[in-house]
Amino acid sequence: MTAIRVPPGRSGRSWLRRRLTGAERAAELLEQKLRALHAEQRRLEAVVGRSGEEWRARLAEARTWTLRGALVGGRRGIRLAGSSAEAEVTVSWTTTLGVRYPAAATCAPPPDSESTLPGGTAITRAAQEQRRALEAAVQHAVAVAALRLVSTEADATRQRVRVLRRHWVPLLCDALVRIELELEERERAEGVRHRWAAGPHLP
Repeated sequence: MTAIRVPPGRSGRSWLRRRLTGAERAAELLEQKLRALHAEQRRLEAVVGRSGEEWRARLAEARTWTLRGALVGGRRGIRLAGSSAEAEVTVSWTTTLGVRYPAAATCAPPPDSESTLPGGTAITRAAQEQRRALEAAVQHAVAVAALRLVSTEADATRQRVRVLRRHWVPLLCDALVRIELELEERERAEGVRHRWAAGPHLP
């Protein structure tokens, strides 16, 4: 372990006690934060599971109706139903326990995608299911990103707690024990010198 440079004498003991109290308090606060982050992780893991299931279900439905649309309207019908416009995704963010992560998102389809599509109801339904699949994919992506960011912060917090508990606090404790022993030895030696200096008539 790295040695600590401690001020000499009683001021060093006070300095170490303050540092030790601060390190223990910091470790306690970080452990509280870690527990809260773990709770948020569990919540987000559940959200990721649900949103993933929803996305896969919507994707399967979109594929089914796209195949039906292709069978009814052919490739030309699918091509005409397509759009070069892009969907617009707006992400809202939140901050919890010092972690900024996406909380929700809205997905607006291309402006012309809601218009009547050629090729009958199968292609129209395929387009609707594609939009639903896109919305589900966006919600799942938001949940995955949020979980990743919270997990990264939890890992960093766990590492900071480990450094404090396993390295810094023991290092301060060892240094405090050493300086208290040194001060005790010094006080004993000073007491002996005082008694000797006072003369043999004193006990």
